[in-house]
Formats: sequence, structure tokens, C-alpha cells
Amino acid sequence: MKRVQQAFLTHGYSDLTMVDLAEACGFTRRALYHYFSSKEDAFKATMRHENAVLIQAGMEAGARVRQAGGSALDILTEIMDVRYGYTRRVLAKSPHIIDLNAEAFKRGREQMIEAALNFQALLVQLLLSLEQDGLLRLSPDFTPAQAAQALADGGRAVNQSLPPFPAEQLTARYRAMCQAVLYGCAPLPLPETK
Repeated sequence: MKRVQQAFLTHGYSDLTMVDLAEACGFTRRALYHYFSSKEDAFKATMRHENAVLIQAGMEAGARVRQAGGSALDILTEIMDVRYGYTRRVLAKSPHIIDLNAEAFKRGREQMIEAALNFQALLVQLLLSLEQDGLLRLSPDFTPAQAAQALADGGRAVNQSLPPFPAEQLTARYRAMCQAVLYGCAPLPLPETK
């Protein structure tokens, strides 16, 4: 899967052929068709695989921060930085970032939704655990599912920011987003004036 991913990063979606893909994987074209029925199938498989790997890696990274005594904000920032930041940093190095991003939204919507739901379910469990351990207290106005949705939406939004942020600023951006979601940008609404 890493070779397939690298082929897309190197050639882009539009310019990559099954011959190029087979060559990148060290297969004959016929052998490649044993694994993927088309370029689109390979692209979707790469998305599915990469999302699963990064969700797991993100949750494991957050667990390490938690074991080291990190705050809820530290834990969630690390999770977002691994889960979403890795992809953004890899894509930023490809001359085909715009093409690949467009194709992901065009062809991989199902895979993106599946990954989002899986990630959000894990975030719900984490938020409940953080609450149980006294590291976080959610407002009664928000369910853990709503907070998880807002965090995941925020992570994706950081990656789609315009203009794009340089890779070295991503960690700070994920932290700011997590802080805004968890603790708000404005503590209380202003009183109404007449």
C-alpha cells in the first residue's frame, strides 16, 4: 500500500496509469489486476488503508501523551496532529496535491465518511474516559458525540485551510482548534442591549 500511495504522490491521479502503478509496486500489470480492478480501486484502497493506519497511530500517540501526564488538550492535539497532520505533511511534498485532494473528494467520499465515523466513535470513547478520569468536563449543552464531531470537523478544516498553513505550523493549528472546541473562543455570550 505504501508503494501504491507513493505512485499517486509521484504521478498524481490523472497522469498515473496502471502500467506506472504496476511498475511502482514491482508487479506486472496482470499481477496488479489481481489486487486492484482499476486505478480508482487502488486509490480508494490506499485511502481506506491510510485512514485506518493513521487513526490507530493517532489514538496510540494520544495514549502515550496521556500516560506521560498530558492534559486533555495535549492528548487531543497529539491525536489530531498524527491523524490529520501526517497526511497534510505528506501531500504538501507532492506537486500533485491539488489533483489528489480533488480526486479524494470526488472518488473517495465513501472512504472518507467511513473513516470519519470510525474516528469520531473512538473520540467519543476517549472523551468519556477523559471525563471519567477528571481530565475534562464537557458542558451539559454538548454530548460526547457532538464534541467528537466538532473536533474531527476541526481537524479536517485545519487541513483544508485557505491559504494553506506551512507544515511546521500544523501542530499549533491543531492545538488552537482543539482549545477552541474544548474551551470556547468566547466564554459567555454578551448581554443583549436595548
